[in-house]
Amino acid sequence: MSQMIINGMVLGMIYALIALGLTLIFSIMNVVNFAHGQMYMLGGFVVYYLYGVYQWNYFLALMVAALALAVIGIIFEKFFFRRVMRLAKREENTMLLAMGTALLLENLALFSFGEKQRGVPPVVTGVYEVGGGYLPAGRALVFFVALFLVIGLLLFVQYTRPGRAMRALAQDKEATYLQGVDINQVSALGFAIGAALAGLAGGLLITIFAINAGSGTAVSTKAFTMIMIGGAGVVSGAILGGFVLGFCEAIGYETLPGSTTYLIIFIALILFLIVRPQGIMGRPQG
Repeated sequence: MSQMIINGMVLGMIYALIALGLTLIFSIMNVVNFAHGQMYMLGGFVVYYLYGVYQWNYFLALMVAALALAVIGIIFEKFFFRRVMRLAKREENTMLLAMGTALLLENLALFSFGEKQRGVPPVVTGVYEVGGGYLPAGRALVFFVALFLVIGLLLFVQYTRPGRAMRALAQDKEATYLQGVDINQVSALGFAIGAALAGLAGGLLITIFAINAGSGTAVSTKAFTMIMIGGAGVVSGAILGGFVLGFCEAIGYETLPGSTTYLIIFIALILFLIVRPQGIMGRPQG
């Protein structure tokens, strides 16, 4: 039991970080970013090359990954999504564009990096005994860095001027515009932060799990599962959804055979959405 709780806490924290990036973009721009998993994958590759191949300091490599993905996010927002949202009459167009960007990033990664699995040497070594369970030092590092980032994001959104502007934009776009807020600038900032969070998550998890050019699809699936559980566009829901999925995985992998865990998770998710389609923390539409 102790081991399942430890595994669930570590997975839940890193999943919350992934889901926060996705829900931030959705709440501000109403864009379902299907490329979120591919941004995670790119963050992992940046850390792989800088830390694993060129032997940079790990935390410096992590910061470069966040910066690189933030720049990619700004480019996508400014040159792709902003124009389509201005010209398109139907919301489905942004979804199709997001799927196109996901395929673009995945194929560029496949062309550049190939299909080979990539991992990095451990950043820290050792194992801690916690409450009768065991916590490898690498997973402890991932947990505390993710915790720091989640708290930092919540404080930024809650107490800074750009953060308050993002919250206002998520609630009412027209009222935010009438208050003199530069909506384009706030949208670009939100997209950059969301993409950077995905890159940070990839850079953190490559120290535990290997990545390849196709690993983004599985991460996107998990990210959407989390926000469906917690509630789309709700920050607290994203964190809750991350922990629910993390604990479901930890318990399932400990007690069930093979791929049965995700079969049961998806069946449970479908039944849950029939009863509460807006998720645990979301509000009903209309």
